[in-house]
Amino acid sequence: MLGTSARLLKLLSLLQVRRDWTGADLARRLGVDVRTVRRDVDKLRNLGYPVNAAPGVSGGYQLGAGAELPPLLLDDDEAVAVAVGLRTAANGSVVGIEETSVRALAKLEQVLPSRLRRRVNALQAHTVALPTTRGSQVDAGTLTAIAGACRDHQRLRFGYAGRDGGTKRHVEPLGLAHTGRRWYLVAWDVDKADWRTFRVDRIVEEPTLGARFTPREPPSDDLASYVSRQLSVAPYPHEVRLIMHASYEVIAARAPATSAHLERIDDDRTRLTVGAPALDEVGLWVAMIGVDFDVEGPEELKHHLRATAERLLRAAGDAG
Repeated sequence: MLGTSARLLKLLSLLQVRRDWTGADLARRLGVDVRTVRRDVDKLRNLGYPVNAAPGVSGGYQLGAGAELPPLLLDDDEAVAVAVGLRTAANGSVVGIEETSVRALAKLEQVLPSRLRRRVNALQAHTVALPTTRGSQVDAGTLTAIAGACRDHQRLRFGYAGRDGGTKRHVEPLGLAHTGRRWYLVAWDVDKADWRTFRVDRIVEEPTLGARFTPREPPSDDLASYVSRQLSVAPYPHEVRLIMHASYEVIAARAPATSAHLERIDDDRTRLTVGAPALDEVGLWVAMIGVDFDVEGPEELKHHLRATAERLLRAAGDAG
């Protein structure tokens, strides 16, 4: 039988991996009786762990959220994953999170066993971050304020530096999406009576909370797909639809979400929709994806593809 300290750690680890446990289930896993489980739960509460209990035959235990964060039990892979995540966050796109990530990483590394510290240090010693200028940083406070408004269904007001200059926006926020170093807010624009996608780094004033609202029917059941289409198709005068003869995974690796909107047709075909300022620009771009394709529309695109192909053949000295 486990000693008391070891049993408490085992009990804590069980409560962390599943939301609800009956007393009988915990007793069986720990090799003790239900009365001992109740005593051990009381000991965890005295240590600051908020363990909730529901009475009755069908009742059970669950680890609740507390006012302070108690120690967590992580297995080896979880500890390494957290360390890697903190290192990545320190080089990320959110202002103010770098120092916080470094502090948290220092605390984690202090308590890592030597075998795990070697793995984490090897990753640090043999990994470099390439400099990038793409994507402005966003403020962590702005992100959390927006996320809270999405959760609580509260309107937001903020200043926004769009392509047409600075404007004041009044919105009902739906959700956040990010790709690479860019963050986007999808929201119902109250003044324009339409859905809009805002770049969070262009929000130039701290968002202020307004009245609560009843959520509207969202523009799509798939927020990520909706944002991809808004970025890659909606801003352009021409919409091109192609059937790519390759799997969704292959095309997604070559055409990122910000440049094309993808839909899985079957295991071997993917619909690619892309916006273009001019149809004669599409041929070279799609050729670089490197797979066969069919034109779904518009029909006019085929003329531009033939013109591009003839130009390339002439350059290769093989026009006839």
